[in-house]
Amino acid sequence: MSTNIRGDKTRAQVLDAAWDLISEKGADVSVSNIAVAVGISRQTIYLHFGSRGGLLVALVRRADERFQIKEQFDAALNLPQPKDRLVRTLQAWLAFVPKIYPVAKDLIRLRDTDADAATAWADRMDELREWLLDLMRSLQRDGALKDEWSPEHASQFFWVQTSVQAWGLLRKDCRWSEEVIATNLELVLARGLLRDDTGN
Repeated sequence: MSTNIRGDKTRAQVLDAAWDLISEKGADVSVSNIAVAVGISRQTIYLHFGSRGGLLVALVRRADERFQIKEQFDAALNLPQPKDRLVRTLQAWLAFVPKIYPVAKDLIRLRDTDADAATAWADRMDELREWLLDLMRSLQRDGALKDEWSPEHASQFFWVQTSVQAWGLLRKDCRWSEEVIATNLELVLARGLLRDDTGN
C-alpha cells in the first residue's frame, strides 16, 4: 500500500470517527478524544489536518462531498425553468439538512466561544450563500425574480428561511414533519421571491 493510499485511508477514518463522535458527544470533543476513537496518535491527526480547526473544516467539507450537495445544486442551477431551479435547490438543501443536523447544530452552539467551530461553520455557510447568490442572479437574468428583490437580498432571505436553525425549530420544537417543512418553505419562497407570471 502506497503512502498516499495509507494517508487517504487514515484521513477518511479520522473524519468518519470525528463525525460519529461529534454527533454523539458534541463538537467540543478534543483532538485526543478523536485520536483515541480512531486508534491513532494526536500527532497523526495534526500531521493530516494541522490543527483542530483544520480537522473541523475538513469534516464539514467531507459531508458536502459525501452527500454530493454541490453536484445537486449545480444540477438545479442548470434547469431551464426558473421556478424549477428554485424548487430543486430547496429540495436538495432540505434533504441535506437532516443528514448534517447532529453536527451542524453543535457547531452553531459553540461558534461564539469556540473559534475552530466558528471557522468550520463559516466556511460552509459562506459557500452556501455564494451558491444561493448564483441562483438568484439566474432568476433575475431570466426575469423571474420580483423587482423588489436584489439577488443579494433574495439569497440572504432564502438562506435565513431555510437555515439549519430554522429547520431545527420547526422539526424538533414544533414537531413539523420534513414533508410539511418542505411544502411550506416552497410556498413561502416561491410566492415571496418569484414574479406572479413565473411558470413551471
